Amino acid sequence: MGFGDDHESMQNSRSKPNLSKFRYNSPLVQVILIGLVCFCCPGMFNALSGMGGGGQVDHTAANNANTALYTTFAVFGILGGGIYNVLGPRLTLLAGCSTYVLYAGSFINYNHHQSQTFVIVAGALLGVGAGLLWAGQGAIMTSYPTSGRKGTYISIFWSIFNMGGVIGGLIPFVLNYDRSAAASVNDGTYIGFMCFMAVGALLSLAILPPSRVIRDDGTACTHIKYSNVSTELVEILKLFLNWKMLLIVPAAWGSNFFYTYQFNNVNGELFNLRTRGLNNVFYWGAQMLGSVGIGYLMDFSFQSRRKRGFLGIVIVGLLGTAIWGGGLANQLRYSRDHVPEKLDFKDSGSAYAGPFLLYFSYGLLDAMFQSMVYWVIGGLADDSETLSRYSGFYKGVQSAGAAVAWQIDVHSVSYLHQLIINWALTTVSYPILLLLVMLAVKDDDGSPEHAYEGYERYRDADPFQQ
Repeated sequence: MGFGDDHESMQNSRSKPNLSKFRYNSPLVQVILIGLVCFCCPGMFNALSGMGGGGQVDHTAANNANTALYTTFAVFGILGGGIYNVLGPRLTLLAGCSTYVLYAGSFINYNHHQSQTFVIVAGALLGVGAGLLWAGQGAIMTSYPTSGRKGTYISIFWSIFNMGGVIGGLIPFVLNYDRSAAASVNDGTYIGFMCFMAVGALLSLAILPPSRVIRDDGTACTHIKYSNVSTELVEILKLFLNWKMLLIVPAAWGSNFFYTYQFNNVNGELFNLRTRGLNNVFYWGAQMLGSVGIGYLMDFSFQSRRKRGFLGIVIVGLLGTAIWGGGLANQLRYSRDHVPEKLDFKDSGSAYAGPFLLYFSYGLLDAMFQSMVYWVIGGLADDSETLSRYSGFYKGVQSAGAAVAWQIDVHSVSYLHQLIINWALTTVSYPILLLLVMLAVKDDDGSPEHAYEGYERYRDADPFQQ
């Protein structure tokens, strides 16, 4: 062995420090923490929305609130990455989580006064908070893991987060079990959601800034402690001319567009109240299965990261085509003018099975689609600053699409046309994502020198310091 080989061997051994995965400042622990925060806040929000109309018989208030929500979300989703880089995770996430509690509380007021104003204002404020929360979440989930484990960490986050939807689905199911003919959920259901959301806001204080997080291979997530407002404004404006972000737009626009149709016009229209809660337990449970499956596929199927990306997109595309095809067959059985009798999980027998399986499959596809897109975004860069902006841009465009979708339902567009729009939006995104992976995702995972530099910073740092 020559001197060069010996030096390289020593350098490689130094670049792989034995760091515990369960350190407080490890990516795994931090991703679990952000998963728990999202379990309590957007997880519970998803369960609330999944009942259709926010648990109300009249969907108008919830639809208008969601339009306000996703309009402000579109703006603050894009700005959220910059705000996260300036304020750091704790202040950003705490501010974001607090708005979820207010939104759930607004429906208690609506139960008693039937006034949309408070619900719509709370929805608009939640859009601001959600923009902050999801930009921070996206930065943590995509930048903290090493490049070869991003799919795994995305699936870990998605499983914990969607457990919130599972538990959240049990809340209305249990509290309204004896109200099979009830139209709107009771106050206790909303109070249960508020309690979980308040816990999530407190948990956000446990998230460390990226400058204090060291990956398992010793690399640091960032070398920049804080950014500044002028830098972030310039970088955010550049996103609109960034060809990588422009190729993300179709997938981002379509990735939340289908929620309105699935929640209001499938779960909300076909099933009674207690069954909608039970369906949501399985819808979000399916998301856990979907995220684990696609995460494993996109981390371990091939050595080449680019090939893993190609395979994941093709698998999701084929599955999506099959599921939306099943949705079309189901949709042809009813319309706005011809709504069938509400199905009940106990009383409807075999008639319940088909629509339930379809709704379950929608949850499976949602997790696989969004995990796939996050994996692609994570492959475009490795540093927290860049990925916080990319994730914010993705959530901003996603929310603009969702705002349009809620208004489409308010204006009584036919269910069949809504399904066709959703199917088309997701289908168009697959070849564009394949092009993005081909042009922008690299197989090179980084250098040992950078890893050892990160390890030295870890060794000398106080991991609990903000």
